[in-house]
Amino acid sequence: MSTQDLLDPRTSMGRVTLLVEHLDRMTAYYELGVGLEILEQGTAHTVLGRGGVASLRLEHAPHLKHAPRSSAGLFHTAVLFATRAELAAAVYSVATRFPQSFTGSSDHLVSNAFYFDDPEGNGVELYWDLPRDEWRWNGSQVEMGTLALDPNAFLRTHLSADGADAASGDDRALRAIRGGQAQVGHVHLKVGDITTAEAFYVDALGFERMTRFGDQASFIAAGGYHHHIGMNTWQSRGAGDRTPALGLGQVSILVPTTEDVLAVDERMRAHGVQTRHDGETLRFDDPWRNLVTVAVQGIDPADSPKPQPIPVS
Repeated sequence: MSTQDLLDPRTSMGRVTLLVEHLDRMTAYYELGVGLEILEQGTAHTVLGRGGVASLRLEHAPHLKHAPRSSAGLFHTAVLFATRAELAAAVYSVATRFPQSFTGSSDHLVSNAFYFDDPEGNGVELYWDLPRDEWRWNGSQVEMGTLALDPNAFLRTHLSADGADAASGDDRALRAIRGGQAQVGHVHLKVGDITTAEAFYVDALGFERMTRFGDQASFIAAGGYHHHIGMNTWQSRGAGDRTPALGLGQVSILVPTTEDVLAVDERMRAHGVQTRHDGETLRFDDPWRNLVTVAVQGIDPADSPKPQPIPVS
């Protein structure tokens, strides 16, 4: 693959949209538990993030039902914290306020990660990256693993007094903790098969494969990151098209310039993918009908009109 077929190294992930049954309950989880701020709130949606940067949009969709566990869709949304202290505060907050939602923790060699399920069963990862000069490489492939990470030892080492006070509801401490940086670092998807997923997200869209575990999982990124998108078949091998359901509504990819958006549009069309482009935001479905958007960094895809699909000739 030539550099012209790759996403710009400065590419990042934007906010994830979730379709939810109980908007108030889900808002409380991500605000009071994870420690995100409400950036925008309406009668049927809530946008949460930090420092004015949105990580999550919750859209009320009570008419929808939950999809089977074996369906394609969201495995987890991963929120990246700038420091281990900020990560520890978020982990302690969720574990204190929503103690039944914790599902595990791992040292992945490139990151420290803690896993939860939100009140509607959507996977959530809270994590911190090790410095890049501490990552290990096999050629162009980054070494990733799943090693034991003791959550209690992590909290004893990294949880500050402010972090503990914030979890107990102290407003001053909560403001201090929310002053830190947090944003979507990567999104992990459930897919039907890895070969099809890589053909779409690598060959067409322009990510690079960073590591792969046989036919079970692939981790892809731009700019040498360990992964912006993870894809696995652990629960969803052989899954077909998604039908409308609660859970994942949209995955957002952010690129530096309008030219980058147009380059993605050209590549997707060349690979036979139907796209919709309103002049700012590019939209298309992946092979399992997960909605993907590509926009210039700083542009909110939800603020753009949603045109009807344009057939590819």
